[in-house]
Amino acid sequence: MKRLIALAAGIAALAGAAHAQEIVRGGDPKSAIASVVTVPAGYDTIYVSGMTPPVIDEKATGVAKFGDTKTQTLGVLGRIEAALKTQGATMADVVMMRVLLVGDPAKGGKMDFAGMMEGYKTYFGTATQPNKPSRITSQITSLVADGMLVEIEVQAAKKK
Repeated sequence: MKRLIALAAGIAALAGAAHAQEIVRGGDPKSAIASVVTVPAGYDTIYVSGMTPPVIDEKATGVAKFGDTKTQTLGVLGRIEAALKTQGATMADVVMMRVLLVGDPAKGGKMDFAGMMEGYKTYFGTATQPNKPSRITSQITSLVADGMLVEIEVQAAKKK
């Protein structure tokens, strides 16, 4: 009986150790993104649908209605942050991100990757929030409203 109790205690300890594992983010520490993220058992996955930017000027049309790529990125990330908060999560819990950028007319129809990165770097890889997600960034032809340049969706993982 003592062996059975010891075995059960050992299994419980191993299960607790497995549950205590943390998310591992790998890749070049100088990179703005993680090249690989491993989420162990014991985490809930949160899927946040693609978010688009808020209107900043109701009277404007086109890009001016939503702002430049940096402004739109900041607006989108703010919306994502608010959505995560409703699930008890933060931007530090984001493990995967998909960024869609429309070509900016002011940039000759090319995506403004630098502008997106300026906004992104205010949320990820900072001294106060060092976690970085895996990410893909793609240029697309359009979004749901004229003038929108940015849409972002994320997955987050929160310890149970």
